[in-house]
Parts: sequence; structure tokens; C-alpha cells
Amino acid sequence: MARLQAVALNWGPTIVFNVALPWLTYEVLTDRGMPAVTALAISAVWPALEVLGVFLIRRRIDDFGVLALVVVGLGVAATLVFQDERMALVKDSALTGLFGLVLLGSLLAPRPLMFYFGRKFGTDGTDEGLARWNDLWQYAGFRRVQRVLTVVWGVAYLAEAAVRVVLAYTLSTSAMVLISTVLPIAVTAGLVTWTITYARRARAAAARLNPAAVSST
Repeated sequence: MARLQAVALNWGPTIVFNVALPWLTYEVLTDRGMPAVTALAISAVWPALEVLGVFLIRRRIDDFGVLALVVVGLGVAATLVFQDERMALVKDSALTGLFGLVLLGSLLAPRPLMFYFGRKFGTDGTDEGLARWNDLWQYAGFRRVQRVLTVVWGVAYLAEAAVRVVLAYTLSTSAMVLISTVLPIAVTAGLVTWTITYARRARAAAARLNPAAVSST
């Protein structure tokens, strides 16, 4: 029960400030006639507030909040570039592709982006949970898993973006509206399923080779 409460406290503000409030703000403002770029920019206030709040309270940067700000920024840039009907359909593909590039580019950083996703999803958000996750970086197998996850997610999103761009100029607009709704969900669901399976296999392999690396999680 205590762990569930910790997870709820960790994810509750994240979902509210990075998903629910930005979406609600964008929908309300655009319904009232505000330009999409302006509405997107204003919706970024919520994840920015969460990042600031986490920093003031816990003295650390919230990784997910920063990512939400990056996604909003990419959305603003894409909205500015793509204006007509066909280009509007490509806009979402551009956003997905840019996110894939961000993932692959993070391989050049000391720790790839999927390490921080895993820390957000795989811990309860407490200082102890974060410390245990950070300590796993000392194991070569764990580092390899995080980099493989980052490569696969990055390549998958780039491939999805490329497919949607091609289809946007091949199929009818009505068909693309449906595909643009279903395809990202299907790709993400597939990635999540694969990630869970791959992580379990990697964990089992690590348990055989180095039990200490698993017992510390």
C-alpha cells in the first residue's frame, strides 16, 4: 500500500501538469478562437510550473517535465512550419520524427534518454528509489539495455514518421486522419510491449550473471 501511495504521489502531479492541464488548456483556448501556436505556448506554463515546483521542493530537475516542455516546443515549431491541409497531416509526423531524433541524439550524452524514462516509470520517485536506479548505471549490462531501448524507440519513431509522411501524400485526407490517430497508438503500444519483454529477459540474464545488480533494484 505504501508503495502504491508513493507511485501515485510520483505520477499524479506528472499526469496532471504534463498531460491533463496542457491538453485542457489547449482545447479551451483553441475552441475560443486562439491560434494554435499561441495556445500551445500557453499550455507549456503547466509543465514549466511542475519543473519549478519539483526543483524548489526536492532540489532536482523533473526529467518528464523537461521532456514535456521540449515536446511543446517541437509542437510550436511544427505548427509554424506546416499550415495547409496536407502539411498539417505531416506536422504530427514531423513531431514524432523529431522526438525520434532527440532519442537517438541522447546516445551522445553521458546517459541516454530512456534511462530517465526508466527512472520515472521504474521507481516510486523517492530519493531512495532514484538512488537505486542511478546506482544501476555502474553495471555494463544495464547500460547496454538503456542504450538498446533508446536506439529501438528512436528508430521506431523515425520509421513511423517516414511512413506517415509517405501515406499523407498517397492516401485521401479522411483516410490519413484515421491513420494518424491509430498508427501512433499502435506503434507506442508495440514499443511498450517489446520493452517490457526485453527488460524482463535482460533482468533474468543479469540475475544469472550478476545477482547483485538485480537485488539492488
